[in-house]
Amino acid sequence: MKTLQTTFFLFVFVPLTKSAPPIQQESLQFYEYDTDVTMGNLIQQDYEMQSKDIRKDGINVSLDTSLRLQADDSDSNVQPTKDTNLPTCLLCVCLSGSVYCEEIDIEAVPPLPKETAYLYARFNKIKRIAVSDFADITTLRRIDFSGNRIEEIEDGAFSKLLLLEELSLAENRLLKLPVLPPKLTTFNANQNRIKSRGIKANAFKKLTNLAYLYLGHNALESVPLNLPESLRILHLQYNNITTITDDTFCKSNNTRYIRTHMDEIRMEGNPILLAKHVNAFSCLRTLPVGTYY
Repeated sequence: MKTLQTTFFLFVFVPLTKSAPPIQQESLQFYEYDTDVTMGNLIQQDYEMQSKDIRKDGINVSLDTSLRLQADDSDSNVQPTKDTNLPTCLLCVCLSGSVYCEEIDIEAVPPLPKETAYLYARFNKIKRIAVSDFADITTLRRIDFSGNRIEEIEDGAFSKLLLLEELSLAENRLLKLPVLPPKLTTFNANQNRIKSRGIKANAFKKLTNLAYLYLGHNALESVPLNLPESLRILHLQYNNITTITDDTFCKSNNTRYIRTHMDEIRMEGNPILLAKHVNAFSCLRTLPVGTYY
């Protein structure tokens, strides 16, 4: 009887045990397949719950509004243009008294913080400098407007800048020079359209600290008058200078006079033949660079 029960047990249950699929593998496949669906459902449910919460709070935010907000965020990285009304220190870079407004296509001098000491506004589209641009900025020591389109500078635009030491107006469209502040040590007006009549007779006479004067690549017909004794470097290359006198650099009534500070005068590229004006250089320690023969 026992043998019959054992045989019956083996006959019924053993085939069932062998044909059973691997439960662990089947469940694993199901889990992986269903993960994406489940996460998608959760995200959808979460979005619907948030939408309900927003509606409960009385705020109506549409999908289009959300997209516009995202677009605004992406546009925040676009470089400001001339049409922006941003504060200067967002449009430019302000750092420890220095303001950098280079290559941002501004057409006018932006309002500056009152503590500004150094202004770099190179390679823009500035056409005009007004008195009001620097009326309240008395701390400026250096201004660089190189590479703009400046045609006009109002009288007195720099008159209140009593601490200004360096001024660059190179690569602009100036026909005449403005009145310059008294403490300048360096003035650069290379590559403009300045003629001799655009420089007043005493434009440099009172600049007793001026050491570097750059007026190359203009349309000057003569060397500016009354150059200060402090001058060390004078660039007049590639103008239309045709003549100089014995008093241009020296003093014809004082044969012992020596210009002790003058180290370099460049006059190449002018139609003048320097060998015809030997007495004009008698007070100089070195001869000007230019054409002699």
